[in-house]
Amino acid sequence: QVQLVESGGALVQPGGSLRLSCAVSDLNLDYYTIGWYHQTPGKARLGVSCITNSDGSTYYDGSVEGRFTISRDNGENTVYLQMDNLKPEDTGIYTCAASREERTTTQAMCMLVGAPPNYWGRGTQVTVSS
Repeated sequence: QVQLVESGGALVQPGGSLRLSCAVSDLNLDYYTIGWYHQTPGKARLGVSCITNSDGSTYYDGSVEGRFTISRDNGENTVYLQMDNLKPEDTGIYTCAASREERTTTQAMCMLVGAPPNYWGRGTQVTVSS
């Protein structure tokens, strides 16, 4: 059974850093684009960053560009989101998702346009507060 399990969420002060992990099981990541999404109560889910496998191309939402970095280790079946210079508005649940690479682009996947992701994790809570 395919599982995406997020970890690394925590309470952190503004300006701090966190590294989120998305561990994937029973899925060959070689064929999938992976995305990270941010959600807060009452707001639509926002794709913050997505990464392909074939060429490692990435997409970042403007609100996180320059502060967040997505990376993947297919050997470990894990995708990471390095979050630096965190702001209170980054607070929320972060969820990872996987889409067959041929069905989408990084931008489309992050913007949730076209074919929806094949698989979703359950999320990890990030709280940025002093």
